[in-house]
Amino acid sequence: MDAITPLLSDPAAWAALITLIVMEVVLGIDNLIFISILSNKLPEHQRSKARRVGISLALIMRLGLLSTIAFIVTLTQPVFSLPWQGPLNSHGEPSFELQFSWRDLILIAGGLFLVWKATTEIHEKTAPADGHGVMDTGGRMVANFGAAIFQILLLDLVFSIDSILTAVGMTEHLPIMVTAVLVAVLAMMLAADPLANFIHNNPTVVMLALGFLLMIGAVLIADGFGVHVPKGYIYAAMAFSALVEGLNMLARRAAKRRAGGGTDPTLH
Repeated sequence: MDAITPLLSDPAAWAALITLIVMEVVLGIDNLIFISILSNKLPEHQRSKARRVGISLALIMRLGLLSTIAFIVTLTQPVFSLPWQGPLNSHGEPSFELQFSWRDLILIAGGLFLVWKATTEIHEKTAPADGHGVMDTGGRMVANFGAAIFQILLLDLVFSIDSILTAVGMTEHLPIMVTAVLVAVLAMMLAADPLANFIHNNPTVVMLALGFLLMIGAVLIADGFGVHVPKGYIYAAMAFSALVEGLNMLARRAAKRRAGGGTDPTLH
C-alpha cells in the first residue's frame, strides 16, 4: 500500500497507466481473435466455457509473469548468435551477427504456430471435407476441448510475454502494470462472446480474421529475427480491412433489401 499511495497523486503515473491500458487492450486483440476462432470450432455448449477458460489462463499467466519480472527482463538477453553471410569487413568476417534471445525464440515459435494454424484453418474452409474426424452441422472439423485449451494456452504464453515486456518498457511501477493487465483482460472477457458470435455469424469475417492471424504470425517471426515492424502499421491495416469488410456487409444488406429478400441473415 505504501508503494501505491504516492502513485495516486502522480500525474505521470496516471498517464503511464492510461497509455499502458490502451496498449494492453490493443495487444489483446490478437489473442482474442485466436480464442474466438478456435472456440467456435467446438460444440456450441462448450464455446463460452472455452473462451472463459482461455482468457482466465491469459490473466493467470500474465500475473504470474509479472511476479517474476526480474526473470522476464533477462529473456531479452542474447543466448546465441549466428553469423550473417553478408558483406565482409576488413578482416574477412561477416559484418554483423544475428543474435537470438529467449524472447526471440518464443516469438519465432509462436509466429510459426500462428502461421501453421491460420493456414490449416484457411485450407479447411476452402477444401472439401476428406472424411477424417468428426464434423459438425456446418461441415467443419470439431475440435477437442482439451486440444483447444492447449492451443489457446500456447498462444497465451507468447502474447503474455510480449504484453509484459511491453509493460516493462513503459513503466517501472509494478502496481501500474498489474492494474493495466487486469483492465485489459477484463475488457477481453467482456468482448469475447460478442466478438466470437459476430465471427461465427459472418462467414466472410472468419476468413478476414484468419488473414489477420496469418499476418500477426509473420510479424512475430520477423520480430524474432530482429526485423521490428511498428505495431501501429499492423493495427492500421487490420482496421482498414475491417472497415472495407463492414462496407461490403452493408452493400450486401442493401442489395438484399432492393431485391425484396429482407436483410442478410448473416449480419445478425
